[in-house]
Amino acid sequence: MRIILCNASSSLLAPSPSFNPTHKPTILHTTATAKNCNCWQNKALTALLSGALSLNLLIASPSSLAIQSPSLKSTSLTSTSDASLTEPCHEDDEVEALAQSESQVVTNERIVEEAWQIVNDSFLDTGRHRWTPENWQQKREDILASSIQTRSKAHDLIKRMLASLGDPYTRFLSPAEGDELLAVNGVDVKGKSAFEVSSLLQGPNETFVTIEVKHGNCGPIQSLEVQRQLVARTPVLYRLEQIDNGSTSVGYIRLKEFNALARKDLVTAMKRLQDMGASFFVLDLRDNLGGLVQAGIEIAKLFLNEGETITYTVGRDPQYQKTIVADSSPLVTTPVIVLVNNKTASASEIVASALHDNCRAVLVGERTFGKGLIQSVFELHDGSGVVVTIGMYVTPNHMDINGNGIEPDYQSFPAWNDVTEHLSQCNVPARVKNR
Repeated sequence: MRIILCNASSSLLAPSPSFNPTHKPTILHTTATAKNCNCWQNKALTALLSGALSLNLLIASPSSLAIQSPSLKSTSLTSTSDASLTEPCHEDDEVEALAQSESQVVTNERIVEEAWQIVNDSFLDTGRHRWTPENWQQKREDILASSIQTRSKAHDLIKRMLASLGDPYTRFLSPAEGDELLAVNGVDVKGKSAFEVSSLLQGPNETFVTIEVKHGNCGPIQSLEVQRQLVARTPVLYRLEQIDNGSTSVGYIRLKEFNALARKDLVTAMKRLQDMGASFFVLDLRDNLGGLVQAGIEIAKLFLNEGETITYTVGRDPQYQKTIVADSSPLVTTPVIVLVNNKTASASEIVASALHDNCRAVLVGERTFGKGLIQSVFELHDGSGVVVTIGMYVTPNHMDINGNGIEPDYQSFPAWNDVTEHLSQCNVPARVKNR
């Protein structure tokens, strides 16, 4: 297994695309913008160990790795002695050398066609792009009509080809982008699953772990001893408020982001507010830009009945066409107001729409941001990769979140009587019968 430390938002595990057995995709279930990687040594490792970054896992059997414990406190740094430390290195030269060594197996034309085929098989056009099967076929013929002399030229062609889709999330990753994790505490991670690597990295607070990392194609192999430190902060703020001259108690909960602590701390807050006599709840998702999608799904389950739909995932490949449902009884059944605004995005929109469409809550505020796409990373045969939009999230009422957002029921705070009446007249979507 090859693990690339790269800045992306990932959280929901799903099956990989079935392009062919040699492709090595991993699902980046993200509704956040995935920027080009700038994986500096300490920044990448700090975020890796704190769970702030996910890993782009370029592996045969996909797994999603979100490490929740430990942040970096570097205590020593050792570089392995090799030629890369004493001789100048040029990324393009190394790419070309790699291409020459693999020339009998992997041609430049094959790399370009491989990227083309991945898009052809998996790219989901959400209706706002310029992709059509006919145009895409013509692009392949145009690109492969002439000889591609260098690997750098092949990569440039792939970049332009992907840019022509008009999708900011579908992009090229060069072999040099991202740091490569080689070993943990002397244990080679090659061939290990993401979860096996996760278990090696995690451990008690303030204990030490040694990580061996290669920085890009041309970078040195370095050994870092880091101290695990818990740095995750609770995203939950809550209080009990009295309304109607003190006759009604309302539990107010603000959720700032969906991190590893979100569900646990939200459960604690809800139970305490119930014990204090809360008759209604206000869930404040304003300015919550999202985070871990899986955390959002688990939080939505706290309010829904077993079998009720949380969200749908839609893609061209049947593997991406899923219905995600609640699998347990709700923690609370009292009416809920969800506060939203134009910075309520991604995982927040999944939660808000799940509660709204299942008649568990009314939405109050502004139309939400509208971000709900799913990306996958595919490794090409020369170690480069392409990130491709392969799916999107759809609300229980079959509304496309991405680019549309969710319209609230009220712009200003309603009376609780109005909330109760609104929910009583709401129609719950049909439950999934066969799961």
